[in-house]
Amino acid sequence: MIISVKEIKKFLICVAIPLLTGFLSSMIAVLLSQTSFQIQYAQLIKPDFAPSAGLFSIIWPILYILMGISAYIIRSSNKSTQKINDAIFLYYLQLALNFLWSILFFGLGLRFVAFVESVILALVLVIMIYRFYKIDKTAAILNIPYIIWMVFVIFLSYFIWVLNK
Repeated sequence: MIISVKEIKKFLICVAIPLLTGFLSSMIAVLLSQTSFQIQYAQLIKPDFAPSAGLFSIIWPILYILMGISAYIIRSSNKSTQKINDAIFLYYLQLALNFLWSILFFGLGLRFVAFVESVILALVLVIMIYRFYKIDKTAAILNIPYIIWMVFVIFLSYFIWVLNK
């Protein structure tokens, strides 16, 4: 099986979009707060189950790569254009919400708003995974680690907000 240069470019773009989105969100949050994530995170009162700051810089790129691969699979599907467009709309909606979270939580210090936003993000993500599943099961399965992580983020955001009010 020979893969065309066009397909390779499409794949790389699909993977680069979430990675760049996460990077830009981080940069904007740091610019707004004038403080790095590591310093801010260290200064917060956190629940006992809170991971170290370094774990986030490992987990998020992995999740972004999985997101990008799943988007590529959906975009490459031979299902109806409407189904694909609906699924990709949800993909970009969750990506936009993901982009906002770091800005809200770290950049603006709006912990409660970030918590509420993470709940909305998880709901959109569940719907997106369902739509992906209707098109391609593998694309949906690639997002399971992401939804598991988001459930954890919801709990972590809530407890950080409560402990730091």
